Amino acid sequence: MPDYPSPDMADVDLVEVMKALADPIRLHIVRVLADGEPKAKSLEGWGVDVTKSTMAHHFRILREAGLTHTLIDGRRHEIQLRRAELDAKFPGLIAAIVGE
Repeated sequence: MPDYPSPDMADVDLVEVMKALADPIRLHIVRVLADGEPKAKSLEGWGVDVTKSTMAHHFRILREAGLTHTLIDGRRHEIQLRRAELDAKFPGLIAAIVGE
């Protein structure tokens, strides 16, 4: 089974977060995830026109920057924004990004 490690929130750096969000597709993904609910890691439902491998790349960048984590339940893989942790570390950042 693949492992999808996310960095400890203490190690998450604002510069790396902002670099990850600089890409329009990744910014769109974060906006979709802003409700805090996990979403399936598939091509459907994201509203972007990219290949599966490109989407996997964007998911990886977001996870490695500390923005998301991957939930695994059997064959089902979901991605979830680390909203509460990000709000605690960078107050107002996600709200500003999603226009709340």
